[in-house]
Amino acid sequence: MTDGAQAPAGPRSFGRRLARIAAVPLVLALVVYASFQVSPWPGAMLVRVVFGIGDARTVAALQKHVPAGVVAHIDVAYDPGDPDGRLDIYHPPEGTAPLTTIVWIHGGGWVSGDKAQIGPYARILAARGFTVVSVQYSIAPEARYPTPVRQAMVALAYLTARAAAYRIDPDRIVLAGDSAGAQIAAQTAAIASSPDYARAVDITPGIERRQIIGTLLFCGGYDIDAARGGGIGGWFVHTVLWAYSGRKDFLSDPVFRRMDVTDHLTAAFPPAFISAGNGDPLAPQSVALARRLEGLGVRVDRLFFAADHKPALPHEYQFNLDDADGRMALERAVAFLKGL
Repeated sequence: MTDGAQAPAGPRSFGRRLARIAAVPLVLALVVYASFQVSPWPGAMLVRVVFGIGDARTVAALQKHVPAGVVAHIDVAYDPGDPDGRLDIYHPPEGTAPLTTIVWIHGGGWVSGDKAQIGPYARILAARGFTVVSVQYSIAPEARYPTPVRQAMVALAYLTARAAAYRIDPDRIVLAGDSAGAQIAAQTAAIASSPDYARAVDITPGIERRQIIGTLLFCGGYDIDAARGGGIGGWFVHTVLWAYSGRKDFLSDPVFRRMDVTDHLTAAFPPAFISAGNGDPLAPQSVALARRLEGLGVRVDRLFFAADHKPALPHEYQFNLDDADGRMALERAVAFLKGL
């Protein structure tokens, strides 16, 4: 053998190399698994990516239903000191009179989404004779509870102060939201309706209860105990609430548990339109909310579907205006609004 020449690897050496190569995917898998266990960030970012794809598809599908001519005021600063303190306002082109105003808080599991995703649906509602406001708020894990609720209150105070500029009737406000946004909207309404609850969560209402004439609540998540469930649904709820609360043990946090709206309702809660699809895993929470409000004597217009309804209607079904049930939800919501 010449100097510097390397002997061919023997069977044992080759086996060790092969074992090391085979171990790499396992090590990577363990690292990924561990990262999901020690921080909500990996899970929240995964949810954000998946939801972002779905939101883009929903916005694209709605475009064909958007009427022309709706006036839009985009990126209005409701809090100049807050980078996320922006909102979009839509109203019909004709007339100058103030209109019943729907203040919509977008969904996204508290960890994704933005005000633009409500734009097409807001334009559709505005064409029916309303002013519609889509509110931006800070999402988790970058921001934690109760930041979005405080931001909603600041936005409401701004809209009341600037009502004349945007065809807003400050005495005919409807708080609306979908998914996580429905929870934020419902909690905002509950705080405005109950001084005791406002003190308990240490949030000053940005609007008086008399100004809120109703709520539109689609596909909301109102019960944090749903995080006790197993499977992908339980993982999802646990991940986003961990991100939103900042605590892995959020179920034992009495401060965070106050976000559980159903436990803090009063008879002063505004009239509510509540809906969810029969294929939505969060639907039981909407049904429970409706029952609780009805038990308190609050006017509720509920739109739910039989368990065997076909096709099964998924989470956020109301944004699918290519489907008859989505169109029915829109018509029922408009009828509710016009009846307030």
